[in-house]
Amino acid sequence: MESARGSAKVVPAGILIPFILVTLLFPLWGFANDITNPMVKAFSRILQMSNFQGSLVQFAFYGGYFAMAFPAALFIKRYSYKAGILVGLGLYATGALLFIPSSMMMVFWPFLVAYFILTCGLSFLETSANPYILSMGSEETATRRLNLAQSFNPMGSLLGMFVAQQFILARLNPASAAERAAMPADQLAALTAQDLGVIRTPYLGIALVIVVVFVAIAVTRMPAYGEEDRSLDVRPTLRRLSRNGRYVEGVVAQFFYVGAQIMCWTFIIHYGTMELGLTEVQAQGYNMVAMLIFVTSRFICTFLLKYVSPGGLLLALALAGGVLTLGTIFISGMVGLYCLVGVSACMSLMFPTIYGIALTGVGEDATLGAAGLIMAILGGSVMPPLQGAIIDLQTVSLGGLSFPAVRASFLLVVLCFAVIAHYGWRTATGRSASAPRRRTA
Repeated sequence: MESARGSAKVVPAGILIPFILVTLLFPLWGFANDITNPMVKAFSRILQMSNFQGSLVQFAFYGGYFAMAFPAALFIKRYSYKAGILVGLGLYATGALLFIPSSMMMVFWPFLVAYFILTCGLSFLETSANPYILSMGSEETATRRLNLAQSFNPMGSLLGMFVAQQFILARLNPASAAERAAMPADQLAALTAQDLGVIRTPYLGIALVIVVVFVAIAVTRMPAYGEEDRSLDVRPTLRRLSRNGRYVEGVVAQFFYVGAQIMCWTFIIHYGTMELGLTEVQAQGYNMVAMLIFVTSRFICTFLLKYVSPGGLLLALALAGGVLTLGTIFISGMVGLYCLVGVSACMSLMFPTIYGIALTGVGEDATLGAAGLIMAILGGSVMPPLQGAIIDLQTVSLGGLSFPAVRASFLLVVLCFAVIAHYGWRTATGRSASAPRRRTA
């Protein structure tokens, strides 16, 4: 595959198999991300919790990313990208298997622990795989190469959504939280055990898939790109990164992007059920449509990067996403839902492009730099509980007008897109300058 801006191949022929194996990791964590989003609504109903309490699923899930990103980077720097990937897969499988005792205990906190351990594994995977993909070829094609690999991430996400819809939400007992609260204790316990067993089963399935991928990568010889220097000069590296304006602003932009993504995909179910009276299964169907749009748009945007600067395209899509989100807030009914679905087309490019822009020119600092960008996934932990708390208000006044809280809550998403648009503008205009690249001997 040739670059339109030069002769460098996006994926060199000699590393095609390792590239494919690493790319397989992208749909794996996509599956975990998007089978989890509907669980906010599911756990809230099964365990009779508020929207804020249910959103603690996302707090635990994305908190694992934050907590483990820096230790993962140090581990990878000391050993290798391959070692980091194998540790990540091991933790992923462990977290998924912990759904067995969690479902037996029938309380919320063990699931939060399981999610946290699972995403500690995902943090290892993302901290390893993203910079590894960037290093597999010339720097000229690095952003396109990462966008290509990331294009397969939403396929896993779509599968996760489908499994959540057909094998979890559709099989849960339809009794509401209020109806469950009125049940006799023994009846409620039996119903809760049944529903938690439904949630448990898909996670056991993905654990088996992870074991297969673990073995495949363990027995394959992986190229050692960007791993020549194993010194752990943490303080000088962090100092260089902190002086790199493009990188620091990229971390901030990534925080708000992940927050926007998780809010849109988590609370689309709440929007459908509370604003339009849809069932959870029906609302999840619109989430799947959003993901199909996301997948399609990712490939289109990857193609457009041949001709348009990453910063310019990022700016345009962030502005479009903000406009569509305002439609979600101010237009009631199905049109508002369509606007929310359409936001996914605008988000498709953002994560890998912000990632690639931020790490451009950091050289051997890429491993710790990647950790900072993965820690920025904390946005997915912080923002959803805030939105859940707003939704619990039922009604919100904006400029003297009264809005259903589920619609008004998406103002948080508008804020996120404003930050991303600012980063795209600064990148496109050269105002977000990178620090001089580290020299190597």
